[in-house]
Amino acid sequence: MVGAGLAGLRACETLRQEGYEGRLRLVGGEAHLPYDRPPLSKQLLAGTFDLDRCTLKDSRDLEALGIELELGCSAQRLDLAARSVTLSDGRALAFDGLVIATGAGARPLPGITGRPGVLSLRTLEDALALRAVISRGGARLVIAGAGFIGLEVAATARGLGARVCVVEPCAVPLERAVGPLVGRVCEAVHRGHGVDLRLATTIEGVETGAHSGSGVRCRLSDGTSVEADALLVAVGAAPAISWLEGSGLEVGRAGLVCDASLTAAPGVVAAGDVARWPHPLSGEYLRIEHRTNAAEQGEHAARSLLAGDGRRSGFAPVPYFWSDQYGHKIQVIGSPQPSDETVVRDGSFEELRFVALYGRAGVLSGALGFSRPRSLMAYQPLLERRASFAEALTIRPS
Repeated sequence: MVGAGLAGLRACETLRQEGYEGRLRLVGGEAHLPYDRPPLSKQLLAGTFDLDRCTLKDSRDLEALGIELELGCSAQRLDLAARSVTLSDGRALAFDGLVIATGAGARPLPGITGRPGVLSLRTLEDALALRAVISRGGARLVIAGAGFIGLEVAATARGLGARVCVVEPCAVPLERAVGPLVGRVCEAVHRGHGVDLRLATTIEGVETGAHSGSGVRCRLSDGTSVEADALLVAVGAAPAISWLEGSGLEVGRAGLVCDASLTAAPGVVAAGDVARWPHPLSGEYLRIEHRTNAAEQGEHAARSLLAGDGRRSGFAPVPYFWSDQYGHKIQVIGSPQPSDETVVRDGSFEELRFVALYGRAGVLSGALGFSRPRSLMAYQPLLERRASFAEALTIRPS
């Protein structure tokens, strides 16, 4: 297993559950035991969780599973012909079966990422560095990107009393993820909590260190500038596939291409943020960067590895993810797109409690619950059988 996050760990657990008794080696670039990532932008960042509460399995649990840990060393090269993975410490690990679960890294802003005072949020160390900034009295934070990570951090930082400015090139926060109607609701919520939202705006340059005194000065496309103690770049994630280049696997900016069973080559499967596969229900190639997908793909990839040719099944769950902001739970099932028709049911925007349904080409494509968890799940069976949008609009959740 290359990748010691949730997907890689679930693959290990599933292999043992399915009766595999051979050698298991779990390779991870970080020195930490496998840990959960959603708390990085919420509870760990706020200081309400410590590392122990984020750790998925302790060393005794991993030992009981017979997992050999290779932590603090990343994969550098895959040789399919030799059936080996070369690590950053120079060793080559041989394999009979390989699970690729290297996830994704924070997407950089060219010319800005890597400068003093410019942070990202992908690892435990990232979260601790950001927490050190926003937990100081009178802290000021600029966030590049109004996606889920950017807005979760904004909510956490405001909860700690920090002043927050979010800079987003789209006209509406979360527009690409949930569409403009729901995005405007999220905009109103953040503005109501004191977040300075600069929409349809980009960061053109950053002055750091001696040029800006302490912290950073961000020059914006509207001609203004914002000073802060730090800039968090939260403009998306890029699949960690550089070590696979030249391996013979099909890789690119969109991830590692697999078949419907998550198989990338004989004896090689993938799971989590790195995997791009044809969803059997939608017929579209998807790559999903959410916790539930990583867990379920890790399990399915392990079963595909054991099944052998001709007996593998397609991975076809209804996608699901959630976000917590200011006490509101935002949950999404399906794969909504910004251009989908959107209709609000069971509540209203004004109440901040509602379900939004998404339709595309006459078919229900997704549903979003804003503090409406029970009502939302009534639509999951409809998504599973690709029900019409018209039918979905007749449902009255209890």
